[in-house]
Formats: sequence, structure tokens, C-alpha cells
Amino acid sequence: MVKTRPAFNPIVHPAHRLQICSFLAGVKEGEFRPLREELGVSDSVLSKQLRILEEAGYVALRKAPVAGKGRVRTWITLTRPGKRALESHIAALHRMTRGALPVA
Repeated sequence: MVKTRPAFNPIVHPAHRLQICSFLAGVKEGEFRPLREELGVSDSVLSKQLRILEEAGYVALRKAPVAGKGRVRTWITLTRPGKRALESHIAALHRMTRGALPVA
């Protein structure tokens, strides 16, 4: 049986997308505003990165009205394919960097 190697993922790899996926991997669902603050980026930067991840099927977005506020909250979930892509990408990075740092 041939074992497949972990795949380096060019969609997940850019810093903001890797941060987004890592953040979402630790929660059931994340809200747009705290995610934006965690990344330290503007609404437009986060929206663009989420759109790329959503088009790849790695995240799902859900909008819900805020009761009595007339606003809408955006909730983001890392999908199963997104979680697999993140895990495989991290494994590929580990494989690629094995031996790159001296052991203390």
C-alpha cells in the first residue's frame, strides 16, 4: 500500500490564511470581529482571505442578525476539508523543515 505524503497547500500557506485556519481549528465557530482583531488586519483584508478560503471549500460563512441592533454578525467555521488541508499542510511543513534547526 502506497502512503501519500502530506501535501504543502498553497491556498492555506499564506500567513493570514494559515492564521485564520489555525484560529478556527481551535473553535467550533469563530466570529469575524475577534478573528480580525487576532490577526490585526482590516475588514477588507480579512474578507478577501476568507473569500479565497471559502471558494476552496475550506471555510463556511454564516451571517446572523444581532437582535435589536440592526447589524449582522458573520460567523466562520473551518470545514472538514479545511481541517484536513490545514493538518496536511502543517505535516508537510514539519517534513520539509525536519533537521533545519539544531537540537538543543
